[in-house]
Amino acid sequence: MILAAVFTCAACGLVYELALVALGSYLVGNSVTQASIVLSVMVFAMGVGSLAAKPLQGRAVVAFAVVEGALALIGGVSVLALYAAFAWLDLYVPALVVVSFAVGALIGAEIPLLMTLLQRIRKQDAGSAVADLFAADYVGALLGGLAFPFLLLPAFGHIKGALLVGVVNAVAGMAVVLWLFRRDVGRVARAALALGMVAVLGVLGGTYAMADGFEVSARQALYSDPIALSERTRYQEIVITRQAGLGPSDLRLFLNGDLQFSSVDEYRYHESLVHPLMSGPHGRVLVLGGGDGLALREVLRYKDVRSATLVELDPEMLHLARTYRPIVSLNDRSFEDPRVRTVEADAFSWLRGLTERFDAIIVDMPDPDDVSTAKLYSVEFYGMVRRALAPGGRMVVQSGSPYFAPKSFWSIEKSIAAAGFATTPYHVDVPSFGDWGFVLASPAGTAPALELAAGVPGLRFLDGAVLQAATVFPKDRRSRDVEVNTLVHPRLVEYEGEEWKNS
Repeated sequence: MILAAVFTCAACGLVYELALVALGSYLVGNSVTQASIVLSVMVFAMGVGSLAAKPLQGRAVVAFAVVEGALALIGGVSVLALYAAFAWLDLYVPALVVVSFAVGALIGAEIPLLMTLLQRIRKQDAGSAVADLFAADYVGALLGGLAFPFLLLPAFGHIKGALLVGVVNAVAGMAVVLWLFRRDVGRVARAALALGMVAVLGVLGGTYAMADGFEVSARQALYSDPIALSERTRYQEIVITRQAGLGPSDLRLFLNGDLQFSSVDEYRYHESLVHPLMSGPHGRVLVLGGGDGLALREVLRYKDVRSATLVELDPEMLHLARTYRPIVSLNDRSFEDPRVRTVEADAFSWLRGLTERFDAIIVDMPDPDDVSTAKLYSVEFYGMVRRALAPGGRMVVQSGSPYFAPKSFWSIEKSIAAAGFATTPYHVDVPSFGDWGFVLASPAGTAPALELAAGVPGLRFLDGAVLQAATVFPKDRRSRDVEVNTLVHPRLVEYEGEEWKNS
């Protein structure tokens, strides 16, 4: 039973670690930094906790029960507390360090206390005791590591998942040990510990009951407009806000907190992204990203497009684009066009096995503020896109803001050029985004001309004069000395974090 408690507590401890890393990735981005902060602080704190537990070995039963009660309480409410620190206090990183240290110290205190309890059950040499203890600990960690992404997160979400694990932690750590060693603890201490366990379970249970309301309030605090829809998928958090006023209704899509479009001015972005590319060959078009269907809408306005393939990672985003009425209205039911084929896949992996060729490729990916998205802006990725182009084909890439993030913008342009493309960078004003840039590219060796097709459909924003001005960058935002972005050296993560933070 002691080893079963070790197994369970280890699983709970790893879930707390993973929950903190995952929450930071959703809220702040840059999963590498979040993982580094959590793991380094927790491992350091585990050492501190192990040392702090040495004087407690004389009263190991009571000490272990108290440690597990505190760990269940702090670990269980950790995600909720950090969400609140992010939403209302703007103290996320300091709170993350404090919570990681507290959880790590309590996990570290478990080992020497458990070793003492194990020796009371069965005397054995130190090597055998350590082997038993760590075998149970590591196997439990395996269970926790697999349960978090495949069971807890999709079924219960961050906040409720952590609270449920806290309940399991309290029962495994306090109840089991108190049952086994009830004769080693005085009646008053036993009653106090039992009441403490009930109190911990009561707090966790009450918090679980209020978790949905808290999450709605905290999420709303992050957005200026009322939230119309919110879903957390395997890949991201999708939030749609809608503001209805005297003017046009403003529908906005956010992925992991980053604005993807505003219905008031999205036409400016999507016309600028799609139509300069379509002045070249466009019989077969590939859209990488753009799961909302708005870029696809612009592509399908050309009657001579024979096929349009859209590759989107998140099936739920495609489902919303097909069924959520406000988005369906915006994309003009583009997914119902018989020329459209959708692929639910990671664009990077899908391109590696691609044998088809396309005349025009649109890369409409989220900003590269994380290693997982930065690979979609790497030299290697653009090399695969180049191989997917038919002779005479061209590519366009949404490239961020040359005003707010000039290093990132020119690093993307430089990375495209390093993959063997001749490039034409350009930028336009999209009020909800600010100054926003794109790169039109051709592997033919000559920079593609920025122009509209002879038979371009009627546009609301773009014309020849706007495109001519779009190639001119102000003196303080012109090409600068930056490095290319590769899989081995994801420079864009560094540039994005530095520039958007300062902006």
